[in-house]
Amino acid sequence: MDKSKKVKSNNDLDLKDRLVAINRVTKVTKGGRTFSFSAIVVVGNENGVVGWGLGKAGEVTTAIAKGVEAAKKNLVNVPILKGTIPHEQLAHYGGARVFLKPASHGTGVKAGGAMRHVLESVGVTDVLAKSKGSSNPHNLVKATIEALMELRDARTVAQHRGVTLDKVFNG
Repeated sequence: MDKSKKVKSNNDLDLKDRLVAINRVTKVTKGGRTFSFSAIVVVGNENGVVGWGLGKAGEVTTAIAKGVEAAKKNLVNVPILKGTIPHEQLAHYGGARVFLKPASHGTGVKAGGAMRHVLESVGVTDVLAKSKGSSNPHNLVKATIEALMELRDARTVAQHRGVTLDKVFNG
Protein backbone atom coordinates (compact mmCIF):
# COMPACT_ATOMS: atom_id res chain seq x y z
CA MET A 1 0.00 0.00 0.00
CA ASP A 2 1.32 3.42 -0.97
CA LYS A 3 2.18 5.46 2.14
CA SER A 4 1.27 8.75 0.42
CA LYS A 5 -2.33 7.57 -0.02
CA LYS A 6 -2.82 6.81 3.69
CA VAL A 7 -4.95 9.25 5.69
CA LYS A 8 -4.63 9.78 9.42
CA SER A 9 -7.99 9.36 11.10
CA ASN A 10 -8.93 12.37 13.17
CA ASN A 11 -12.15 13.94 14.34
CA ASP A 12 -12.31 16.71 11.71
CA LEU A 13 -13.13 14.15 9.00
CA ASP A 14 -16.91 13.79 8.70
CA LEU A 15 -17.07 10.06 8.00
CA LYS A 16 -20.29 8.29 7.07
CA ASP A 17 -20.46 4.53 7.46
CA ARG A 18 -22.25 2.10 5.15
CA LEU A 19 -22.95 -1.53 5.96
CA VAL A 20 -21.98 -3.71 2.98
CA ALA A 21 -22.75 -7.21 4.26
CA ILE A 22 -23.57 -9.17 7.40
CA ASN A 23 -22.71 -12.84 7.67
CA ARG A 24 -24.09 -15.16 10.35
CA VAL A 25 -21.56 -17.80 11.31
CA THR A 26 -22.51 -20.96 13.19
CA LYS A 27 -20.11 -22.97 15.33
CA VAL A 28 -21.46 -26.39 16.28
CA THR A 29 -20.22 -27.82 19.56
CA LYS A 30 -21.45 -30.72 21.70
CA GLY A 31 -23.44 -28.18 23.70
CA GLY A 32 -25.34 -26.95 20.62
CA ARG A 33 -24.96 -24.21 18.06
CA THR A 34 -23.17 -20.94 18.78
CA PHE A 35 -24.03 -18.02 16.48
CA SER A 36 -21.77 -15.08 15.80
CA PHE A 37 -21.85 -12.32 13.19
CA SER A 38 -19.30 -10.72 10.91
CA ALA A 39 -19.99 -7.35 9.31
CA ILE A 40 -18.05 -5.64 6.53
CA VAL A 41 -18.36 -1.86 6.70
CA VAL A 42 -17.17 0.97 4.44
CA VAL A 43 -16.62 4.50 5.77
CA GLY A 44 -15.98 7.64 3.76
CA ASN A 45 -16.36 11.41 3.81
CA GLU A 46 -17.79 11.50 0.24
CA ASN A 47 -14.89 13.77 -0.70
CA GLY A 48 -12.03 11.46 -1.64
CA VAL A 49 -11.43 9.52 1.59
CA VAL A 50 -12.55 5.91 2.04
CA GLY A 51 -11.74 2.90 4.23
CA TRP A 52 -13.11 -0.56 4.95
CA GLY A 53 -13.28 -2.71 8.05
CA LEU A 54 -14.41 -6.12 9.23
CA GLY A 55 -16.03 -6.59 12.62
CA LYS A 56 -16.86 -9.89 14.29
CA ALA A 57 -18.99 -10.27 17.42
CA GLY A 58 -21.79 -12.21 19.07
CA GLU A 59 -24.33 -9.47 18.25
CA VAL A 60 -24.98 -7.63 14.99
CA THR A 61 -24.72 -4.11 16.45
CA THR A 62 -21.40 -4.88 18.14
CA ALA A 63 -20.02 -6.41 14.93
CA ILE A 64 -21.00 -3.28 12.96
CA ALA A 65 -19.42 -0.99 15.59
CA LYS A 66 -16.19 -3.01 15.47
CA GLY A 67 -16.25 -2.85 11.67
CA VAL A 68 -16.59 0.95 11.74
CA GLU A 69 -13.64 1.25 14.15
CA ALA A 70 -11.51 -1.01 11.95
CA ALA A 71 -12.49 0.99 8.85
CA LYS A 72 -11.39 4.27 10.46
CA LYS A 73 -7.91 2.77 10.97
CA ASN A 74 -7.19 2.16 7.27
CA LEU A 75 -8.41 5.23 5.38
CA VAL A 76 -7.00 6.07 1.95
CA ASN A 77 -7.11 9.18 -0.23
CA VAL A 78 -8.57 8.92 -3.75
CA PRO A 79 -8.36 11.51 -6.57
CA ILE A 80 -11.81 12.57 -7.80
CA LEU A 81 -12.27 14.93 -10.76
CA LYS A 82 -15.67 16.57 -11.26
CA GLY A 83 -17.53 13.71 -9.60
CA THR A 84 -15.81 10.94 -11.55
CA ILE A 85 -12.49 9.12 -11.63
CA PRO A 86 -9.50 10.40 -13.67
CA HIS A 87 -9.02 7.31 -15.88
CA GLU A 88 -10.02 3.67 -16.45
CA GLN A 89 -8.72 1.20 -13.91
CA LEU A 90 -8.69 -2.58 -13.60
CA ALA A 91 -7.90 -4.37 -10.32
CA HIS A 92 -8.42 -7.70 -8.63
CA TYR A 93 -8.32 -9.17 -5.18
CA GLY A 94 -8.68 -12.92 -4.80
CA GLY A 95 -11.31 -14.06 -7.30
CA ALA A 96 -12.97 -10.65 -7.59
CA ARG A 97 -12.09 -8.48 -10.58
CA VAL A 98 -13.32 -4.92 -10.97
CA PHE A 99 -13.24 -2.50 -13.89
CA LEU A 100 -13.86 1.22 -13.32
CA LYS A 101 -14.43 3.69 -16.15
CA PRO A 102 -15.03 7.46 -15.92
CA ALA A 103 -18.46 8.68 -17.00
CA SER A 104 -19.87 12.03 -18.05
CA HIS A 105 -21.90 14.18 -15.65
CA GLY A 106 -25.43 12.86 -15.09
CA THR A 107 -24.60 9.19 -15.65
CA GLY A 108 -24.79 8.21 -11.99
CA VAL A 109 -23.05 5.34 -10.25
CA LYS A 110 -23.53 2.33 -12.53
CA ALA A 111 -22.18 -0.30 -10.17
CA GLY A 112 -23.59 -3.21 -8.30
CA GLY A 113 -23.59 -4.35 -4.71
CA ALA A 114 -20.44 -3.88 -2.71
CA MET A 115 -18.78 -1.72 -5.39
CA ARG A 116 -21.63 0.81 -5.18
CA HIS A 117 -21.15 1.25 -1.42
CA VAL A 118 -17.43 1.93 -1.82
CA LEU A 119 -17.86 4.33 -4.76
CA GLU A 120 -20.64 6.30 -3.04
CA SER A 121 -18.62 6.51 0.19
CA VAL A 122 -15.60 7.95 -1.62
CA GLY A 123 -17.79 10.61 -3.29
CA VAL A 124 -17.88 9.43 -6.90
CA THR A 125 -21.19 10.50 -8.50
CA ASP A 126 -20.64 9.40 -12.11
CA VAL A 127 -18.85 6.15 -12.98
CA LEU A 128 -19.31 2.98 -15.00
CA ALA A 129 -18.19 -0.12 -13.11
CA LYS A 130 -18.17 -3.81 -13.86
CA SER A 131 -17.60 -6.66 -11.46
CA LYS A 132 -16.13 -9.79 -13.04
CA GLY A 133 -15.42 -13.10 -11.37
CA SER A 134 -16.33 -13.58 -7.72
CA SER A 135 -19.19 -11.60 -6.21
CA ASN A 136 -17.93 -12.17 -2.66
CA PRO A 137 -18.52 -8.81 -0.91
CA HIS A 138 -15.26 -9.02 1.08
CA ASN A 139 -13.10 -9.42 -2.02
CA LEU A 140 -15.19 -6.95 -4.07
CA VAL A 141 -14.69 -4.21 -1.48
CA LYS A 142 -10.95 -4.89 -1.31
CA ALA A 143 -10.61 -5.00 -5.12
CA THR A 144 -12.56 -1.74 -5.54
CA ILE A 145 -10.44 0.08 -2.96
CA GLU A 146 -7.30 -1.32 -4.59
CA ALA A 147 -8.48 0.04 -7.97
CA LEU A 148 -9.22 3.45 -6.42
CA MET A 149 -5.77 3.54 -4.77
CA GLU A 150 -4.07 2.97 -8.13
CA LEU A 151 -5.77 6.05 -9.65
CA ARG A 152 -3.55 9.05 -10.33
CA ASP A 153 -4.61 12.55 -11.32
CA ALA A 154 -2.77 14.58 -13.98
CA ARG A 155 -0.96 16.73 -11.40
CA THR A 156 0.51 13.64 -9.71
CA VAL A 157 1.59 12.18 -13.06
CA ALA A 158 3.27 15.47 -14.06
CA GLN A 159 5.07 15.67 -10.71
CA HIS A 160 6.19 12.04 -10.93
CA ARG A 161 7.57 12.48 -14.47
CA GLY A 162 9.09 15.88 -13.72
CA VAL A 163 7.27 17.66 -16.56
CA THR A 164 4.63 20.38 -16.80
CA LEU A 165 0.91 19.66 -16.64
CA ASP A 166 0.56 20.83 -20.26
CA LYS A 167 3.16 18.30 -21.41
CA VAL A 168 1.21 15.43 -19.79
CA PHE A 169 -1.82 16.14 -21.99
CA ASN A 170 -0.16 17.38 -25.20
CA GLY A 171 3.01 15.26 -25.28
